[in-house]
Amino acid sequence: MLVLLPPSEGKAPSGRGTALKLESLSLPGLTEARRAVLDELAELCAGDEEKAREVLGLSEGLRGEIAKNTRLRSAGARPAGEIYTGVLYDALDLASLDTAAKRRASRSLLVFSGLWGAVRVTDRIPSYRCSMGVRLPGLGALGAHWRTPMAAALPEAAGDGLVLDLRSSAYTGAWKPKGEVAGRTATVRVLHAPTRKVVSHFNKATKGRIVRSLLAAGAAPAGPAELVETLRDLGYEVEVQAPARAGTAWALDVLVDEVH
Repeated sequence: MLVLLPPSEGKAPSGRGTALKLESLSLPGLTEARRAVLDELAELCAGDEEKAREVLGLSEGLRGEIAKNTRLRSAGARPAGEIYTGVLYDALDLASLDTAAKRRASRSLLVFSGLWGAVRVTDRIPSYRCSMGVRLPGLGALGAHWRTPMAAALPEAAGDGLVLDLRSSAYTGAWKPKGEVAGRTATVRVLHAPTRKVVSHFNKATKGRIVRSLLAAGAAPAGPAELVETLRDLGYEVEVQAPARAGTAWALDVLVDEVH
């Protein structure tokens, strides 16, 4: 099972240990594309601060994030699972999982990123600020920049198992499962049952709990149909829209009564 996650806007500080080793990150087929983004982002943020703030879409209050991007090669790196914070990652709470569940997380979780493309939670990265919606002056839109290298690297990462896609819309454009891989992909929405509406905070927290539940239970559904049964066994109310044709993903709605 491969679980695709969005990153978080907020991130924990960089570590104090060894700096980034780009070649050590998972999915080595993305290395050159990562280097291109890293170099341009660092150069942008070391230059005109106002231009960098505009390109990165940062408010005045987040101006301090620009300096962070100038130290990407020298700052201490930490596991990505410690760098990403926020609602989904608080609910997932990787640090409190038992040893076996942590091993499963290291194999199955893949976090998408405007800067790194995608990383595993054990990959050591510095804290940064660069969303997938950014358009860098030299490289252009990052979603488009990642499409070609992702098309080669992600099917290999997916192997022949289930792909559980929990990404937000900003990150889905960087890689869309196609063909046979799409047929064993399941996307998930979390809906407030009484209103049938998506509530952002609620959606993120529930997705974090779903991933935690699967990891803690040692669940290994072979495909979308098995995933539905597994989630129901774990106590989730799930509605399913099976694909109308081959080569398209399954759509799952998880219904929850309380918004928290």
